[in-house]
Amino acid sequence: RFNHIYGGDYFVLPEAVIEESVATLPGLDGRKMSKSYDNTIALFADPAVLKKQIMGLITDSKAPGEPKEVDGSALFPLYQAFATPEQAAAMRAAFADGIAWGEAKQMLFDAVEAEVAPMRMRYHELMADPGRIEDILQAGAAKARAIAAPLLQELRFAVGLRDLRSKSEIKA
Repeated sequence: RFNHIYGGDYFVLPEAVIEESVATLPGLDGRKMSKSYDNTIALFADPAVLKKQIMGLITDSKAPGEPKEVDGSALFPLYQAFATPEQAAAMRAAFADGIAWGEAKQMLFDAVEAEVAPMRMRYHELMADPGRIEDILQAGAAKARAIAAPLLQELRFAVGLRDLRSKSEIKA
């Protein structure tokens, strides 16, 4: 709307980029993952806590050796979110072959832990040094300010908030 009113290309509408396979992840109870449902997975928690949560995922009662469905499974979409396409295809085949739930949950834990462990370590390093966090935030603010200041000046000019001594584009 701003672009239309003030005749320029000042703002670009953002577009969400969400992979279809992970648009909505199931929580610990199989419903949509949500803090409101208290069914989230604490990814940055201690690995033992993470493993306990994953091992507690709700599954059906199919025995090892019985083929399992990926559709409707809370475990498969979570695995798919952390695995490569090749790993996801192998897990899909393992479901069809009747993988035991405990084994599938262990594979999920391994995939999640491989992805999250370095981030968890970095998180704990940063949390132990609040001064470093502040330095990072200040550096980010300075970088954003350098980008935003020229745009804000352009926007002010577009809406008429300009130095009256300016001779450019003054209409009578």
